[in-house]
Amino acid sequence: MRVLALDVGDKRIGVAISDPSQVLARSLKVIQRGSRQEDFAAVARLVEEYEVEKVVVGYPRSLDGKAHAQAKKVERYATGLAESLTVPMLLWDERFSTVTAERLMREAGLRGKKRRKGIDAVAAAVILQDYLDSQIQNPKFKAQSSKLEEGSSL
Repeated sequence: MRVLALDVGDKRIGVAISDPSQVLARSLKVIQRGSRQEDFAAVARLVEEYEVEKVVVGYPRSLDGKAHAQAKKVERYATGLAESLTVPMLLWDERFSTVTAERLMREAGLRGKKRRKGIDAVAAAVILQDYLDSQIQNPKFKAQSSKLEEGSSL
């Protein structure tokens, strides 16, 4: 079974998927935001298609660790999404994921449009890899899951 990660933005949702052994993350796609109903249906299709057992949603805390405006938006979105899915979901601290994704893409030689087009999916992969790494380091955390919960990589 796989884990799916989402980097939810105002215009796009970056999507990443784990390998079946839940060790490696890879970018999957970018979903252009539509209505919530359309977004939720698109994610539900991916959950079914890839036999996903858990969805991880990037939680954009500020550098001081607090949940400000964007984090509150993501919380509301994730709560609605959790109600429409049949698998557990959790929020995962995504601080620096976009910065890391930018660096990785720059190092890979991607420029301009190609980098802008894929940045959200790469950021989702960064979030997912951080989550997967934490599960390897702390397997007890893996056993704890609810419909929607907040995890932390720090």
